Formats: sequence, C-alpha cells, structure tokens
Amino acid sequence: MCGIFACHRHPDVEKFKPTALKLAKQIRHRGPDWSGSVIANHTILCHERLSIVGVESGAQPLTNADDSIILAVNGEIYNHRHIRKNLKEQYHFKTTSDCEVIIPLYTEFDTDCPNHLDGMFSFVLYDKKQDRTIAARDPIGITTFYQGWSSKEPGTVYFASELKCLHSVCDKIVAFPPGHVYDSKTGETTRYFKPSWWDPKKVPSNPVDYKVLRHALEKAVRKRLMAEVPFGVLLSGGLDSSLTASIAQREVTRLRKQALEANGNVLPVENPDTGEGLVGVDDDDHLDTLTYLPQLNSFSIGLPGSPDNKAALEVAKFLGTKHHVMTFTIEDGLNALSDVIFHLETYDVTTIRASTPMYLLSRKIKAMGIKMVLSGEGSDEIFGGYLYFHAAPDKEAFHEETVRRVKNLHLADCLRANKSTSAWGLEARVPFLDKEFLETSMNIDPQEKMITKDRLEKYIIRKAFDTSDEPDEQPYLPDNILWRQKEQFSDGVGYGWIDALKDNAEKQVTDEMMKNPKPEWGNDIPDTKEAYWYRCMFDEHFPPHCASTVMRWTPTWSKQTDPSGRAISTHNAKYDNAA
Repeated sequence: MCGIFACHRHPDVEKFKPTALKLAKQIRHRGPDWSGSVIANHTILCHERLSIVGVESGAQPLTNADDSIILAVNGEIYNHRHIRKNLKEQYHFKTTSDCEVIIPLYTEFDTDCPNHLDGMFSFVLYDKKQDRTIAARDPIGITTFYQGWSSKEPGTVYFASELKCLHSVCDKIVAFPPGHVYDSKTGETTRYFKPSWWDPKKVPSNPVDYKVLRHALEKAVRKRLMAEVPFGVLLSGGLDSSLTASIAQREVTRLRKQALEANGNVLPVENPDTGEGLVGVDDDDHLDTLTYLPQLNSFSIGLPGSPDNKAALEVAKFLGTKHHVMTFTIEDGLNALSDVIFHLETYDVTTIRASTPMYLLSRKIKAMGIKMVLSGEGSDEIFGGYLYFHAAPDKEAFHEETVRRVKNLHLADCLRANKSTSAWGLEARVPFLDKEFLETSMNIDPQEKMITKDRLEKYIIRKAFDTSDEPDEQPYLPDNILWRQKEQFSDGVGYGWIDALKDNAEKQVTDEMMKNPKPEWGNDIPDTKEAYWYRCMFDEHFPPHCASTVMRWTPTWSKQTDPSGRAISTHNAKYDNAA
C-alpha cells in the first residue's frame, strides 16, 4: 500500500507546500520506498510509495507526455496489461507501473475511467489544462481514502489515504465513499460502481454452480499474485485464509515449474505500450511474474496454544508452505493498543480486537523482507459466515444482511486489513472481494447460503472446494479444515485475548465514568467499558470531528452487543451468557 495526500485549489499552494510535505510524511509508513510531489496551478499531489510493481520506474506522481495530467495512486490494477493492449488511442507509457494506465483511461473515458479498472485503488488525478481534479475509490473500499474541507479556505478540497493527514487542516472530514468518483468541475461525487446485486431488495434466484464458484475464486487469487517482490499469505487456519493459501500454493508451484523449464528466463522483453513482458494476468487469464519463489511463505499469530496457530500449522504442512508462527503475549497486545488505534483511526471494539494481532504480525512479516500478503477478508460477509447468521429468519433477510455487510466492509474488515498491515509498509490483497467473484457469489440464491442443521455456515464455498467426488483432483484442504466452524480472528488467536481486554477495561474505566460520558461524544455513547476505554485512546490521537468517520460493528438478530463469535450461542466455546 502507498500513501497519497492532495490539495486542490489552495489559495497559496507554494507557501502550503512545506505543510503538505509534512502531512504526507504522516503516512510514510504506508510507502517507505520513495516520496514524490508535484505542484501544478494551485494544486499539489504528494505520494509515499511502496514499490511492488514497476519497482524501478514507477515512482509517483505519474505524468503524461506533456506533464499536463498528474496522477497519484494508492493501489494495484490487476488488468493493466489488458488495458495497455486495448486502448483505442495510442499512448506511450513512461513506466511499467500498473497504475499508469489510469492516465490514458481518463483521456478516453473521462470520469467513467474507474469502471474500467479491475483492482483495489484510490487515486487523485489533476488535469492541468482544465484545472480539474478527479478522485476515485475502488468499488468496495479495500484501500482507505478520505476527503476533507476547511471553513478557512472555501473552494479548497483535500484528499488523503489516512485521517491523520487531514484533521489539522480540515474541520470537516468524510470517508470517501467506495465505488464513487469526485469531479471538481461539478463539485459532485457520483457512484460509478453499479453491480447487479447492489439492491438488497432484489433477491437472486440463481442456483449455485460449484465449479463456477471455485474457478472464480481461483482466478481472483491468481490476479493478486502480480508482484515483482517477495510475497506470502496470512494463514489463520480458518476456511477463508486456508483456501486462499491453497490456491496460491498451486499457482506458485506452477510458476516454479514454468521458471525451471525456461531455465529462469520466464518473461519476454518488457513492452510498456502493449503490456508484453510485464507482470500480471493477460487476456487469457495467464499469470506472469518476475517473482520466483522456491516456497510460498505463510504466517499465523496467536497466544500460546491458540486455535488458529494449531490449525494453521496443520494446513501449512498439508500444503507444503514455509510456515512462520508468531506467538504474542497479552502484555505485547496491551502495550500496542494505543499505537493500533492511532494507525487504525477507529474506536470500534471488534476492529481493535482483531487488528492488534494483525498489526503485531505485520511487523514481523515486513522484517523478513515480505512486501505483500494475501488475506481472506470478505468471505463471511458474502456467504453469511458470522455465527449470528444462524438466526436469520428467512432468505430475504439473509440476503439483505449480506449486501449490507459487503457495502460496509470499508468501515470494518477492509479498514483493518489495510491499515494494520500498511502501518509497517506491508500490502494486503483480498481475493474474496474481487469484482468478478462478487458478481458470481452475490447473485446466488441466498437459500443456498442459509445455515441449517445439515449445513454449516459458508456451506457452498466449502462444497465448491470439496473434491471428494473428483478422483483425479488433488484435495485443496484436509476435511477437518474445510469443514471447521467459523472463528473470528480476535477469538481464534486465543480466547484469553478478548478476556484480557475486558479485564483491563474494568480496571481503566469506573462505573462513575460510564455514567458520565464526555459531552463531546454526543449520542455516540460507548455501551461497554471496553468501548469507553478505546474511545478515550482515540481521543488522545484525534480531535472530536474525526469521530464521524467511525462505524461500530455489532451483530444482527442477536441481543448481544459483544461482537465476539463466542457471544453467539451456536459457538462451540460460547460464553455462559451467549445469546
């Protein structure tokens, strides 16, 4: 993940430049490899780069031939080779960066250019000739992105990858909506992403095709192996990360074989204009990559004896990955809490619980020289994998809840995956949130997804990778992993983690404090001592007007406000008061 900061139409941009560079430096953890900035007219674009594709030539901001279009991007464009090859007008690329394709797409499609991108991204593009700024965010909000305004500078608009860049210069800040594009010419932010499944009231009736579902996820993983640097996979031992690891290992094995057969000379000569020789998938869905890995690295984290580490080791042994186990202590986690809240920019309980182990693990991974990892976010929202989905009254309600959860991923799991990894200059890619995979999986009759006495949660994705009736197909996972009950990450790292957080919150927050919340919190009152504790830490880092960007995650159809899976009565290790 990279970091971007931009300011459109500042009244004195040259004088503002030192401040802009200082604000961009606030997110240098996201992009420690290079820093760049460009001023044009009254607009400045700053970029902090994490180099994964186009390592040697892809420094940003990017510009076109006459430097009239300037672009700063945080993201990965998986179909960049296809775009280069199929542009209607000839365009001479300056770099091999996947992100540069946005410039010719803008000249060809104007504000509809994000519709032609397959990837995760947030970008700011400045058209010098028109004095026009375009900004956009990927369909689901995998990359974090914010927009801000200052009452002191009417007509000035700010953009940044993280909240911490903006709160000192903006008194109004919003999370830039996923699947939208902003145009300074009109001042409007409009939706460009309009998939067939977006309306939750339109309940699909398509039967599940297990082979189609399997191939869609395999394709999604394959796209995300586009890299020129070492990568790995986060492996909790749960279904989603294990499937991702299994598919990735198959693809890495194929690439290894291809490299050996070619005697190490895998790619043809690079041609940036046609996409030949560049990393990524081609029109035939074939992956080329400069990265030749003798063995795929996988990573897990947990308290001593955690369910996740035990399951992850079993999966890694089955798949043949080079597995790295990190064990953390309660003290390690508690010591990191304030830093986690600073980087995550939230006080949501479930996000902080799960982000802390991920934050600690990301530091270890980056120290090993890994820059990119695959992660399993999104599956629970798509397939109704959270245990509270057991209580869905009918398929209409089930589908409506899955759509709502997917739409809100940018405020929860995507935010966690993005910021807890990028805090250490590590990029997380999430195959389950691939546009094509979503189109396939969200258009399945929700009756097929519902949990019954004969069907475990996420039954259809499990069944799609069950090869027991395919004698010629190697199994993707051991049966006990393929059919393992859902563990939320914050539970799976060790049940003692959440218990310790609650115990410490009891010590930090008194009953009197709970009765007298801070006036500036308004109606957003913490309902537990743990939530109160996190809100106080958030306030140490951010002013009150930043709180409007936070959403709290709570289960539906349950009397419980605790987001832990153990608070649901169907969990095998449920709390005594589980509902």
